[in-house]
Amino acid sequence: RFQVVVTSNLFGDILTDLGAAIAGGMGLAAGANLNPERKYPSMFEPIHGSAPDIAGQNKANPMAAVWAVSQMLDFLGYENWAMRLIEIIEEILVEGDVLPEDLGGHAGTSQVGDEIVRKLIL
Repeated sequence: RFQVVVTSNLFGDILTDLGAAIAGGMGLAAGANLNPERKYPSMFEPIHGSAPDIAGQNKANPMAAVWAVSQMLDFLGYENWAMRLIEIIEEILVEGDVLPEDLGGHAGTSQVGDEIVRKLIL
């Protein structure tokens, strides 16, 4: 219903975590801190943070990071590329063959990333 919610950092963090849980998990959600005047840089990130507990183990779900890239591309005016990345994420989720562990699959970070790239260059 809302495209933008203006809130403090604490409540924004709580809302994005709740939204991620409803949508399927922290591994899918991305967030953005935007400067609408474009006077200062905007920031795009997966809401799950850096996940240092699984760093280097090929377990991280890269989909939220790719979603954040999609948000950045959209913000910069590359709507077609932004939509293509979202379509690829949706295709992977629907097909279900290359899902990361947090979404019930057995694919590692590199496998999911390779599948995203494969679909991007088709």
